[in-house]
Amino acid sequence: MNYHHRIVDDELDQLMEDLPAIALEGPRAVGKTKTAELRSATAINLDDFSQREILAADPSRLDAIKGTILIDEWQNYPPIWDYVRRRVDEGASPGRFLLTGSAVSADKPAHSGAGRIVQLRMRPLSLAERNIVNPTVSLGSILTGVHPTISGISEVMLLDYTGEILASGFPGIRPLPERARRAQLDGYLARLVERDFPDQGLQVRRPMTLHGWLTAYAAATSTTASYTTILNSAMPGESDKPSKSTTIAYRNILSQLWLVDPVPGWIPSGSHLKRLAQGPKHHLCDPALAAHLLGVDTEGLLSGQTGHPNIHRGGSLLGSLFESLVTLSVRAYAQFNEASVHHLRTKDGRHEIDLIVQRRDQRVVAFEVKLSSAPDSNDVRNLLWLREQLGENLLDAGVITSGTQAYRREDGIAVIPAALLGP
Repeated sequence: MNYHHRIVDDELDQLMEDLPAIALEGPRAVGKTKTAELRSATAINLDDFSQREILAADPSRLDAIKGTILIDEWQNYPPIWDYVRRRVDEGASPGRFLLTGSAVSADKPAHSGAGRIVQLRMRPLSLAERNIVNPTVSLGSILTGVHPTISGISEVMLLDYTGEILASGFPGIRPLPERARRAQLDGYLARLVERDFPDQGLQVRRPMTLHGWLTAYAAATSTTASYTTILNSAMPGESDKPSKSTTIAYRNILSQLWLVDPVPGWIPSGSHLKRLAQGPKHHLCDPALAAHLLGVDTEGLLSGQTGHPNIHRGGSLLGSLFESLVTLSVRAYAQFNEASVHHLRTKDGRHEIDLIVQRRDQRVVAFEVKLSSAPDSNDVRNLLWLREQLGENLLDAGVITSGTQAYRREDGIAVIPAALLGP
């Protein structure tokens, strides 16, 4: 299988020159192991019981290994985290350890590793990593605040974006024919119940209840629906709904497995924007999982299928999944540029902005995500409102679309086809 160059490859190469230990984290099958193996002299797979036993018997044997050591799925033997932390304290050389993890360890190490082991997130393939078109607009350039020229033409159309939503960003699943891809996604979800949840300390006694909640969460993609709404839509009309504590346990473990990837509400510091809602905007790690849970295909999405009837959304399910695909991509680009991603919603609901990309100095770029090919005045009104509120603290603003041409409107708002945006 051909290796997909990842944005995180460049991050890793930069950090390994100076840092002795890096933990690469993200959902199972996202490509962490392959990415780390390319930079390692020796790999130890702690998914393998025999390798765990050997390592547990004598962790110090790693001291004799030369070069970069990959410790794959480290969470299966949490003491190794403390071993690596101690070796860093003792002066391990840059690039000495790479750790990969598909879950937060159920048994926490004795020490967090803060300041010793740098944690780096890896998500499914962004649009720029899928090599469908060469990006012409750089998020890094936009974050400089110099209002770069926005230009470029894409041949990617709405049908293509619909295909990308369904194709998945998991490198091993994406190339498969449709039926095989669906089978793999079924297997991915089945593993959650059969292995991943028990490994995190929770036996799922009613798999259909978990599946129902996860399907309702998928239906809430790109919304701020309350968790009560999600629960009620998961089990409508049933008297024996799972308890709140059960669904909280589901949510916590799905977070530990990096399967849910909500975008937090933006809380600006030192701003007169005070009445902002803080609830997250819901996303699964890959919109293909959401589409698969909801049982939708290309025809259903293009025909305007709405998803779950009890989940309120501002538009079509396709629009919500397109926003999720764009959000996945923008998060990868923002991480490369040392920026964070949030959403904005006022408490009265009058103003909402899909993506707020914040630099370390708190200045921001704002994006709306629209399924339409050419935004109108209504599509940019919240961006213009935010410009009035923030002044020079708003570095730039744009609408990310399914259109084919990148340009700036007369009001200065950038219009960027999703496929043309890159890091």
